[in-house]
Amino acid sequence: MQKKRVVILCTGNSCRSQMAEAFWKKLGGDAWEVISAGTKPSGKVSPLAIKAMAEKGIDISGYQSKGSGQFTKQHFDLVITVCDNAERECPAFANADQHLHWPFADPPKAPGDDDAKMKVCHEVRDGIEKKVSEYLRTGGRTAAR
Repeated sequence: MQKKRVVILCTGNSCRSQMAEAFWKKLGGDAWEVISAGTKPSGKVSPLAIKAMAEKGIDISGYQSKGSGQFTKQHFDLVITVCDNAERECPAFANADQHLHWPFADPPKAPGDDDAKMKVCHEVRDGIEKKVSEYLRTGGRTAAR
């Protein structure tokens, strides 16, 4: 059986898309090839995302921030944008079968101190986990809402 392919995009590929990639890999298992990328990659993974995912027993400390341009000519079964900027700036993935937009707040840009940012990161992490789980459980029938 050939693996399905998903690319998950945000602006910097530092937080939201990295968390989504990790959840998809964990929950989707061997049925999926999972890539995350950014329209303007930051070059690093957010310490907030690393900490939040570690709390779920998932280590993303070795993940890398990547640009989306290197993937645009590849075939994907699914393209997901997890922020409004990436949705607006999303490069054309002409070989993609489906495109979904799941907007989430950007935890590092949340107002307040580190505790406030971490609270937002937990909310976003849990929301992403729910969306990925729902998509995989239903085959995408309810995930577009």
